[in-house]
Amino acid sequence: MESLRRPALAPSIAFEFPGVLGIPDGGSRGEGDAPGAAEESPVMSAGVLVLNAGSSSLKFALLDPESGHVQAEGAADRLGADLPDGPDGPTLRFGQEPPRALGAHATHADALDELLPRLGDQPIRAVGHRVVHGGETFSDSVVIDEEVIRQIGACVELAPLHNPANLLGIAAARRRFPRLPQVAVFDTAFHHGMPARSYVYGIPYALYERYRVRRYGFHGTSHRYVAGEAARRLGQPLSTLHLVTAHLGNGASACAVREGRSVDTTMGLTPLEGLVMGTRSGDVDPNLHQFLFDRAGMDLHQITELLNRESGLLGISGLSNDMRTLIAAAGDPASPHPRARLAIEVFCHRLAKAILALGAGLDRVDALIFTGGIGEHAAPVRADTLAQLRVLGAELDPELNQVNGAPHTGRITRESSRLLALVVPTHEELVIARETARLVGNIT
Repeated sequence: MESLRRPALAPSIAFEFPGVLGIPDGGSRGEGDAPGAAEESPVMSAGVLVLNAGSSSLKFALLDPESGHVQAEGAADRLGADLPDGPDGPTLRFGQEPPRALGAHATHADALDELLPRLGDQPIRAVGHRVVHGGETFSDSVVIDEEVIRQIGACVELAPLHNPANLLGIAAARRRFPRLPQVAVFDTAFHHGMPARSYVYGIPYALYERYRVRRYGFHGTSHRYVAGEAARRLGQPLSTLHLVTAHLGNGASACAVREGRSVDTTMGLTPLEGLVMGTRSGDVDPNLHQFLFDRAGMDLHQITELLNRESGLLGISGLSNDMRTLIAAAGDPASPHPRARLAIEVFCHRLAKAILALGAGLDRVDALIFTGGIGEHAAPVRADTLAQLRVLGAELDPELNQVNGAPHTGRITRESSRLLALVVPTHEELVIARETARLVGNIT
């Protein structure tokens, strides 16, 4: 394990951005993104447009799948939330321009209306879409046609916060680019190889046979990418490593990756199962439904809405689903917010418990990887979580944690730590672009 604690690595190669759309030449995505960029900006070539519509966000990137060069990118945050206009409400960022307000109650459709026209005349060869739930129908990426759209729609009840947003992105892109091939890349695909013991629920097996009620898992594109990137940083073949990856954002999940394959994960039939999230409860006692029906007079639809949209960090804190807001409120020296602090504590405790449980599918934990918006940027969350993993020998390096990881490696634990923890920025867009190019015949 000495080589894992002190990996001897070549320097990480950061992306270089072409000087278009307000992005200066020589800009960088930062340490930890996928390699492949040359030192000089390349000649503009037809790229793949990737749309990644999350439950409260929309990211896009136009990039060359072979080199990883990003030709344009942007993101909209805090979409669909009951927030006022202004910097704390829905915002849009295009390239390196400062974020600007989208307006109160802005939706994914509003963000797309702003983003797509700004691409101008940049050449695009195909469009790739992140789609959260593919059920058992899709075990791999697929070229989109009307039947694929119908099947994605059939999975809406399994991902009510996500698949509708994914379909919105598909519809908008097909209107904007009617002649371009478009590809769906599924969050669930990476977990399709999980053993039955990891995906079968303890309910009558006939429900699986008739309705495919099982655990599917999500964030597969991110878990897949950061596992591979961690292996590269460690200088080890992915096929030799046993990893736990934690994708932490408004949606959150953790995954046990054994020799490059998902063998267990925290999300289940839907993205509601598992960790505490922004507005989702994560695991609760299944009898809660009956209790709320009997005592609060709530019907099934109201309970489902409560668990998906009114729970998690928002529900506990009564303040916000955004971890940045909660950290600021909990640490306010003048008036610390006790329920914001409680929400953070519950989030971290449930995460630590899940990490320990995922170890059941591994022989060892070669590295714990933090990724996603919270995982990459929320130093207090990582510190609180690792403090509860002392049974694994975790020793946090506060200085490295505060700067989101050591240069080139992302390490946030001391060299003496028995548990190696890394911060690895995810790059789902690159994976989606490469899958898209593969299916449209540009990468063999």
